[in-house]
Amino acid sequence: MEGSGPRVVAVGAGLAGLGAAQRLRGHGSLRLLEAAARVGGRVCTRPFASGLAEMGAHWIHGPSPGNPVFRLASQYGLLGPEAAREENQQVEGGGHPPLPSVTYGSSGKVLNAQAVREARDLFYALLASTRAFQGSKEPPWPSVGQYVRAEIARTVPTMAGGQEDARRLQLAVLAACLKLECCISGTHSMDLVGLEPFGEYVSLPGLDCTFPGGYSSLAERLLSDLPEGAVLLNKAVRTIHWQGSFREEGDDGGRVFPVRVECEDGDVFLADHVIVTVPLGFLKERHQEFFQPPLPERKAQAIRNLGFGTNNKIFLEFEQPFWEPEQQLLEVVWEDESPLEEPDADLEANWFKKLIGFVVLQPPEQHGHVLCGFIAGKESEHMETLSDAEVLSAMTHVLRTMTGNPDLPAPRSVLRSRWHSAPYTRGSYSYVAVGSSGDDIDVLAQPLPEDPRDPRPLQLLFAGEATHRTFYSTTHGALLSGWREAERLNQLFQAPVPAPQS
Repeated sequence: MEGSGPRVVAVGAGLAGLGAAQRLRGHGSLRLLEAAARVGGRVCTRPFASGLAEMGAHWIHGPSPGNPVFRLASQYGLLGPEAAREENQQVEGGGHPPLPSVTYGSSGKVLNAQAVREARDLFYALLASTRAFQGSKEPPWPSVGQYVRAEIARTVPTMAGGQEDARRLQLAVLAACLKLECCISGTHSMDLVGLEPFGEYVSLPGLDCTFPGGYSSLAERLLSDLPEGAVLLNKAVRTIHWQGSFREEGDDGGRVFPVRVECEDGDVFLADHVIVTVPLGFLKERHQEFFQPPLPERKAQAIRNLGFGTNNKIFLEFEQPFWEPEQQLLEVVWEDESPLEEPDADLEANWFKKLIGFVVLQPPEQHGHVLCGFIAGKESEHMETLSDAEVLSAMTHVLRTMTGNPDLPAPRSVLRSRWHSAPYTRGSYSYVAVGSSGDDIDVLAQPLPEDPRDPRPLQLLFAGEATHRTFYSTTHGALLSGWREAERLNQLFQAPVPAPQS
């Protein structure tokens, strides 16, 4: 028999679920139910080549004292010496990788660095200018993409001093910048990302850093701090029944619980409080049958309104590097593209053109010679349906085209993420879509039942990156949201219990 204190179940053992469990201060009993065979959720490190591959979260974005993931990782001793350096914690990267890079063009040569820099400076100036529309009643365009393209169109006549070839090159680089932004926002197109709320997202200072022992080392440490048996793996939840009166089987005179969590394997857990930390992609697909009774319309509408897209990675291992040792980012630009023209819709023939390029995994002594490509959106989802051999062949084609070397050796091996196909995830992370706002994030985060006077409060609590208004899409947003819901319960447990009304 479990103790007599409040009984809490958390659904999902990603950073939100693990964070909530870490902060729930020994009140009653806690169970974490995780559908997968491992903890971490969208934090997932796998062995590859001679090192590690981050299938999900890659960097600590903004590793500085204001970032709880950075603080925990430092406390646990999981970071390298670089990350701890004071000056690295003060760099303002604005969420974009400032890695030493080389930009290849589809004509098979390295592009002029000055031309690339000019186009990129223009793009980032336009992106920064979107902040001016935060809170605006009438933004000039519904989406970030439409706004950026309209501004690019205005500058075309003066671009590159009016020289046609140079102008075409700058437009091609701007098209590549939009693809990179799709990866950062986890969306198919920046035309889907709302302009007015875009500025609410907060970037923390600090030079983005990685975990030498893998991001999963953080999830494993959080897990090891929990009581033995608190986390049940391979325990997918089918339905959460709330607003009920449930008793343990054969316990007719015993406690009554408002929530009954039913698992796909038939196991049942009764609870006073359930913290739901499943990804927004899963909620979008399953919320109608996942909750009985269904969620209030306001919350269902928030789930529909918010955006959730796919950003995948393709890891390639090489016998020998074809890149220079100091190069950390190899960008690819298709020189015939322009943000002012519709992209080719033929996914099958051209999916690989959405790839933004490759990050070189550092250091090679640990990882071997490995490139990590990033690709977002529908093209990324199409990639998930292909075989390893087809992906490897397409990547070899891209690299031979870009380097102008038809004999460039093919990669030795390939490994890629498939976040859209993952049944309990259905994508990568959330964004604030056209037609939604930060208010939808707050509505998603509101516990149920909605009536604060309900005698059985906080039956359902909601955590996860998509419930954090300013840090959505990040691991620190996920962790903070788990802490937030744990604190909500801690406060309830400390409050005096109201006397029953006679």
